[in-house]
Amino acid sequence: MPVAEKKPEFNAAKAEAFADSYLKTLNSGALCLMTSIGHRAGIFDAMSAMPPSTAEKVAAKSGLNERYVREWLGAMVTAGVVEVDPTSTKYSLPAEHAAFLTRAAAADNMAVFTQYIGMMGTVEDEIVACFRKGGGVPYEKFERFHAIMAEDSGQSVLSSLESHVLPLVPGLTSRLREGIRVLDVGCGSGRIMIRLAEMYPASRFTGIDLSPEATETARREAARKNLENIEFEIHDLSDFDRTAEPEAFDLITTFDAIHDQAKPLNVLKGVHRGLKTDGIYLMQDIRGSSHVYNNVGHPIGTFLYAISTMHCMTVSLAQGGEGLGAMWGEEKTREYLQKAGFGAVKTHQLAHDIQNNWYVVRK
Repeated sequence: MPVAEKKPEFNAAKAEAFADSYLKTLNSGALCLMTSIGHRAGIFDAMSAMPPSTAEKVAAKSGLNERYVREWLGAMVTAGVVEVDPTSTKYSLPAEHAAFLTRAAAADNMAVFTQYIGMMGTVEDEIVACFRKGGGVPYEKFERFHAIMAEDSGQSVLSSLESHVLPLVPGLTSRLREGIRVLDVGCGSGRIMIRLAEMYPASRFTGIDLSPEATETARREAARKNLENIEFEIHDLSDFDRTAEPEAFDLITTFDAIHDQAKPLNVLKGVHRGLKTDGIYLMQDIRGSSHVYNNVGHPIGTFLYAISTMHCMTVSLAQGGEGLGAMWGEEKTREYLQKAGFGAVKTHQLAHDIQNNWYVVRK
């Protein structure tokens, strides 16, 4: 008879250390929710410009209810984010903390990303049901998704568009000044294309997205700015491989969009179809490996897998799609680009952006 493997002895010290780590996790999860509220309500921005102040003054400066602000400050103090003077009970936000929590911090504002935690919580029941029955949760269930994504891209892309992103393609800014056709696939609220349309009036810009809400937001903003060189269209990209206008665009972009698609390979084939022979495809997507063991130690790996589970993967599955997920990884990205017909792929990483890879792709 085979000898049964001996069960490892229970390591009490390991168990205690794990339990302690989960106490920290509970506090960190709560801190994310409180940080999101502080960001949305403008409390961090208000406190960054204030001397040490009472809860009443913080509330007045923020235009908020004092009782809620006082309780919120309790969470911030016990988390070590806000400091309190025990003699005067005046609260202060250290400049070193404000540098990562206020709108003035621009690309360094980590409070923006905490909004995803609250958003994911709104669909927890639906996600649990998907675990049991399969399927997915459709886009319309995520009420604030496009607003958060617009703010996210405003930090990760807009803030570095001129300084870091466009220079990834040598000569691109000169071509944009002269006048080219540009397409953004999965444009969301259109903030990036609108910025480019303002900067380069000789070029023509088109944004397409599945969401009527996001597309209408983009149209209103373009109209408000009196931009005549940009248009936004509602488009189901599942058949983009057949419907893309052939060899029509000098530059096609996707910003954190491919892995959400129902049929991502069809979208990439459509990008290939729509790109001119000498055109450029600029693709931003999540940095990571297609193999989970390679993502151990990823600085925000748990966060990205959670976002994937509770948004990226599920919205694709809700359309009967592939459910590729945010952490499809560079290996699979290159595989899909090759299958779509592309020949040259260069991967770039930006020092300030730990979340994304930037691919410059040519036919």
